[in-house]
Amino acid sequence: MSTLGWLLMVTGAALLAVAALGLLRLPDALSRQHAATKAATLALGFMLAGLAVLQPSAAWWIRIGALVVLLALTVPVASHALARAAAAADQADA
Repeated sequence: MSTLGWLLMVTGAALLAVAALGLLRLPDALSRQHAATKAATLALGFMLAGLAVLQPSAAWWIRIGALVVLLALTVPVASHALARAAAAADQADA
């Protein structure tokens, strides 16, 4: 179980590294935001799943489950709000 937990956590860290690379390489704000949001949500999910595997107590599983649900609900909404603001700023400049 320990190996699986660490494998999930390392996978999450690798996905965060790919997201950081996307932030540096992609051309515009919306593309960078897309890369960061998708990868961060998945990466944090992997990392929290790895932590859940490493922590056998039910209290930790409940906390981690609540965090996963919170991330799954808030990150896409925040990303959408930022994308709308970026699009509105581009239209205002044109």
